Amino acid sequence: MALREISIWKTIDWYVVGLYTVLVLIGWVSIYAASYNFDNASIFDFSERSGKQLLWIGLSFCIAFILLMLDNRIYETLAYPIYIGFMILLVATIFLAPEIKGSRSWLVLGPVNIQPAEFAKFGTALALARLISTYNFVLTRFTNFFKACFLILLPMALIMMQKETGSALVYASLVFMLYREGMTGLILFAGLCSIVYFVVGVKYSGMLWGITPVGEVLVLALILLVMIIMVAYFYKDSVVVRNLLLFSTSVFIVFYLLSIWDISINWVYLFLAVIALSSLYIAFLYLQSRKSKLLLTICFAIVSVLFLFSVNYVFTELMEPHQQTRIKVAFGMEDDPRGAGYNVNQSKIAIGSGGLWGKGFLNGTQTKLKYVPEQDTDFIFCTIGEEEGFWGASLVVILFFALILRIIQIAERQKSVFGRVYGYCVASILFFHLAINIGMVIGLCPVIGIPLPFFSYGGSSLWGFTILLFALLRIDAGRLENY
Repeated sequence: MALREISIWKTIDWYVVGLYTVLVLIGWVSIYAASYNFDNASIFDFSERSGKQLLWIGLSFCIAFILLMLDNRIYETLAYPIYIGFMILLVATIFLAPEIKGSRSWLVLGPVNIQPAEFAKFGTALALARLISTYNFVLTRFTNFFKACFLILLPMALIMMQKETGSALVYASLVFMLYREGMTGLILFAGLCSIVYFVVGVKYSGMLWGITPVGEVLVLALILLVMIIMVAYFYKDSVVVRNLLLFSTSVFIVFYLLSIWDISINWVYLFLAVIALSSLYIAFLYLQSRKSKLLLTICFAIVSVLFLFSVNYVFTELMEPHQQTRIKVAFGMEDDPRGAGYNVNQSKIAIGSGGLWGKGFLNGTQTKLKYVPEQDTDFIFCTIGEEEGFWGASLVVILFFALILRIIQIAERQKSVFGRVYGYCVASILFFHLAINIGMVIGLCPVIGIPLPFFSYGGSSLWGFTILLFALLRIDAGRLENY
């Protein structure tokens, strides 16, 4: 493919380039602050992390320049070969990568370690954009939806095999793009419900109500409530909703009174019986009205119940012990300030000590005394919070949201489906990284080890996000060119 002429500079979105540059430079300074060495105060010392990051930044600008100079049609033309290439690289990583901190996700290439999972996001975004931009493609068709899900789930599975759960979960963010392209909102709703069921089921699994685990009872109550809400939305008959509510409430009041009289009751069985009887009633309504959404409600209830009883198996059998501990700490089930909860506890202390205006550049005590592990990689946001305070941290978040909103705007103005889909993929990935990383640092999410874009130390992360972003800018610039 031929390199572009200098006219690219007239069509590029300089607003995004400016935000990218500002974020990268603030990230570089933050890495210097997080890894500051009192014996060597130079930010340009290439033996220190700040100096090495400067090299990665320089190479990132070179990568950005090359991406902008390429013909914009190369991304659509080579979308599938690029995807296949990265999938082969992910498979090779499983067998060739050395074990580092319990995972096999880094390929050692001489003095440089490369994490293919960071670059596979680019290939996956391109492949999805190419697939959905196919002529007469409709995402609501099952076969098409299956193809899109396969493109997302394949790299997730390969990365999970590398024992990099955090990096694998990032690909789940692409569901937001699928929703934009026509996927039913019920799938997003189901995903939200599954998260709520998992959190409630695990958090209250150790508590008992008589002989019944409280977590299971609460989730079953939520499933019943969701069923009634779905019937109200799909059937739109207040009498039916009233009947379901009266039936459920009456049953639980009667059995609660029986429990007061020391009659042993298994509330899980009771809730299952109520859900089953409610499902039969909904099935009867379907036979009368032939509204297919009522069958969907029954299926949703069945799948929800199956999901509930699989939660304990997934949590205890499939998750690694350290992952279980991190989740328990995040949910407040355990207090482990010297173990799994140490990173988050020290991070919250650092951010909280920054106050409104911060302690000042290079004056953070928690970070300078190295109390926060991984403070220049996954936990770099705590350095900003401690030294720059609430206003500095807020400014960083505002810059990120400005970038994400601009990317969405770029995606919406594309003349091709390929460009729009790819733009939403980039926005989804950036948003997921931002939300989970900051949520992890302030204790709202379990620690899953994903970097803060443009801030966390390392070449793979920075290069991966640079490729994602500048490929989008090249595609966007191409919409104004005449060939």
